[in-house]
Order: sequence, then C-alpha cells, then structure tokens
Amino acid sequence: MDTGRPRPPVRTAGASTADEPCDLVTVPAREGLEAAAILRLSDGVGPVLHDGAGATLGFLVPPGTAAGWDLPGSACAPGCGRGGRRGEPPVAGAGWLVPPDGTYARATEPARLRAALGEAARIIEVTERSR
Repeated sequence: MDTGRPRPPVRTAGASTADEPCDLVTVPAREGLEAAAILRLSDGVGPVLHDGAGATLGFLVPPGTAAGWDLPGSACAPGCGRGGRRGEPPVAGAGWLVPPDGTYARATEPARLRAALGEAARIIEVTERSR
C-alpha cells in the first residue's frame, strides 16, 4: 500500500565498498538518462557519471561485471571507478549525475541495469515512432 511517504533507499548487499574498484558501464546519454530514471524509481541506481560533452553516461557496477558484459550499444571497462564515497569522479572530465553519497546503492546491480537499459531502448523507440 502506498502511504505517500518516500521509500528509504536500498543499499545493495555485496556491491562494491569505498575501497574496491568498480567497473564502469558506458552508454549513450539519452539511453542512460532514461535508465537512470527507471532505476531511481526502484531505488536501484548506484553512482552515475556524465561526460563533460554530455554524450555518455557511466554507471558504476560491481567489480567483475566487465568480464561478462555483452550488451550491444554499451561498453564495460574494468576497475574504472570507486563507489561509496563522495568525491572527485574517477574519470577525467566527468561529473556526477548521481554521486556516491550513500543515498542510493553503492553500485548498480548489472541485471537491474541491463533491464533498465532494455526498457529505456523501448521507450526511446516508441517516442521516435510517434514523431
């Protein structure tokens, strides 16, 4: 039942800690913004970076994700960031869209990110068709 009160954020068990490197999934900005919005609704988003040009977004994911990441239209680089602490972005020229301040999960779970990116692609496709 919806009480109208905000839900407390979910902290993902087993996600990276402040001292562990995270992998970084990079996607085009439009898909990334849609996916971040979808993940925020379920309190499943971890830290998210945006590049200075606004062309891409990067989701911090648990270490080891890069080894099995194969989603077309995205890339996953190992050991590119650190989760859990507010601070300077781990990628030069980037800024935080969702900072690692403990409000959301410490890293986005790969399965949730994959699902959100799929949903984002469907939303974008429908939007493009209706133009």
